[in-house]
Amino acid sequence: MHLTESRSEPKTRANMPSLRQLEFAFRTVDASLWDASRFVQRSGYKASDLERKARQLLCSLGAKRIATELRVEWNSLLKTAAGRADHRQKLISLNPRLVEHPAEIDRTLRHELAHILAQFRAGRRRISPHGSEWQQACRDLGIGGEKRCHTLPFPAKRYVPRFIYRCPNCRRDFPRVSKIKCTVACLACCRAHNGGEFDVRFRLKLLTV
Repeated sequence: MHLTESRSEPKTRANMPSLRQLEFAFRTVDASLWDASRFVQRSGYKASDLERKARQLLCSLGAKRIATELRVEWNSLLKTAAGRADHRQKLISLNPRLVEHPAEIDRTLRHELAHILAQFRAGRRRISPHGSEWQQACRDLGIGGEKRCHTLPFPAKRYVPRFIYRCPNCRRDFPRVSKIKCTVACLACCRAHNGGEFDVRFRLKLLTV
């Protein structure tokens, strides 16, 4: 789903930038067999060991400054994603279901670490999540040719959209589980007719409540 936000809202750290692609991530907090604390207790894959390994890799590649800040955790909120990297928090989260595929744990760790390493090298410059900088970081971490998405058989939980938004220009529908809380417009139409900047003519309209 490609949307663009209005520039009318004040620019804050939580509201930047004005033009971006929004990724709708739906998470559930239900207690499950894969509760992270129970997983760690019964498995031999401790987050502390993985964290130590990741820090060593960073140090070996000249990223010692952020190596001491890096954290690695098992996160049972991850359902379909194998892992997730937050370069601002210096945090790598791994899906506990990786224990079913132990050979993929190290590769997933390096995949996510590559995101943090690539952004560290780029500094404040914005880079594509899986662009050339990330690909080079993957090669440096020993996983050259890494794909952007995993192919592990993690079951996906389906959510029924309750709200439908429509672009008044191209008539494309944008189903959502929850309401959009900010002013957004169709990115495709903004790019085609206004140089990619927000245009109120293409503001999405709510069809269902």
